[in-house]
Amino acid sequence: MKRIFVAPDPGHLRLRNASRAVLGIALAVALAELAGLSLTASITGGLAALLALFTVADATVRAQRITTALLPAAGLPALALATTLHSVPLGRDAAFLAVVFCGVYARRWGPRGHALGIFAFMQFFVVQFLHAAPADLPELYLAVGIALAAAGAVRFVVWPIERRTPPAAVPAPLPGRGLARPTTRQAFQTTAACAFALAVGQLLSEERWYWAVGTAWWIFVNTASRGETLVRGFRRVLGTVLGILAGLVLALPLHGAPGPTAVLVAVCVFGIFYAAPVSYSWMMLAVTVMAGLLYGLLGVLTPGLLVLRAAETGVGALFAALAVTFVLPVTTHATNDAWIQRALLAVRRCTAEAAERLAGSPTADPAPHAAELEVLLGRVRMALAPLVHPLSPFRDRKARARQVLALLDDCARELRGLTAVAADPDAGHDARLAAACWRVEAAVEALLRGREQVLEGMAPEASGALGSARGAEATGAGVRGAEAVGPCAREAAPGAPQAAAPKAVPALAHLRGLERLLAELDGPLRTAPRSLPVRS
Repeated sequence: MKRIFVAPDPGHLRLRNASRAVLGIALAVALAELAGLSLTASITGGLAALLALFTVADATVRAQRITTALLPAAGLPALALATTLHSVPLGRDAAFLAVVFCGVYARRWGPRGHALGIFAFMQFFVVQFLHAAPADLPELYLAVGIALAAAGAVRFVVWPIERRTPPAAVPAPLPGRGLARPTTRQAFQTTAACAFALAVGQLLSEERWYWAVGTAWWIFVNTASRGETLVRGFRRVLGTVLGILAGLVLALPLHGAPGPTAVLVAVCVFGIFYAAPVSYSWMMLAVTVMAGLLYGLLGVLTPGLLVLRAAETGVGALFAALAVTFVLPVTTHATNDAWIQRALLAVRRCTAEAAERLAGSPTADPAPHAAELEVLLGRVRMALAPLVHPLSPFRDRKARARQVLALLDDCARELRGLTAVAADPDAGHDARLAAACWRVEAAVEALLRGREQVLEGMAPEASGALGSARGAEATGAGVRGAEAVGPCAREAAPGAPQAAAPKAVPALAHLRGLERLLAELDGPLRTAPRSLPVRS
């Protein structure tokens, strides 16, 4: 709990986002009630608004609007399919698994595909949750339309947070073709996990089996490797168990009373959005309590139902763990190496741009590359999270992973300083900057060559992920950084004038700091394969 409230919240963005979510979802439900829709339709609308505000995460406001407008195209067919097949178990199950596969496969198209896939899955899921029938479909369509309009109005008109604080950019997925693409592998993993969870979940309960499928599905959201998925599964089970205990205290005594239930649901919605960026377990606690409150409104909440929810969650988590381990596994070390390499390439590009800027180039700008590095470091932290988890048994690997994270964070700090110096038009030019720039870029190249040597003889899946990531980064935007070595080397050639430029001293200090940090990274990143800090 302490982590939620002491975690940094620059500009109170989490607070504002959570408050806006409560407003948007409350408006959606209120409009559904004013329209005379049933409780089932109102809950469906509230969930649609929640998903629209939670999952749409494109890099620009314009792209967010387009994705929000496309949500009905993904969700309404899923609603129709689920309600039509609700009384046809075999057809329903097959359709559900098809939606699972397509929803995960869509992640290859970035944030938009990710949001549309989640929305389609959850529309199929909510029909199982509410036991909606074909006769309910017109009401459900109307509720979803009202909810998306309300959520869009609150997000883009009433409370446009993103206009003042642009959302953090999302790094492009790791590249690959066919089964070498991580999102394709994950589509097969998730479908296999959901298939087994569905079968065993129905053995536990013919009415509440969908919780096992939902657990398996959500464990694979925002994960890219075996280690990440296993850690997320553990956190989901932990959060669900804590939520069930809280539900016994909070939801059961209410007996579905509308007023108090609505207040607590609003608190849960706030908790979901406020906790999500910093704690998956606490977010799941809020989700579980909210589900219990909704069951209370529907008049079916009992202690036995909450215990069944825990059992179904365990089933889903178990098969997610088995699927990610045995079905086309994406190992943790392969994913980590690819993201670390992309971060190092961002260091090189930022350094080259800063050197050109300090040399007088009016078009060079290191700021976008420094921002890119910050985004990539967030992804590196996610990838290394399994190794630094408190329950990780690999102490040496945990120490090395923490060392890598600390050194990369220090690199980012030095680059922020270098970028600030380069932005000063009076910073001047010192020929020593060129030599320092070249040394930094050479150090990055040495680290990249070292990683390739370490990975020789490892599984094709590992070296393939690393090679394809480097190939993608070395072309396009990466070419500028590679070409920058030439000018640096030429300017640092013997005999070049060593003019005194006192204002260049801060830039030199940052470049020398980068050189030192990259040298310190050499040790942990060259560790033997069986002791890698990025080894799962």
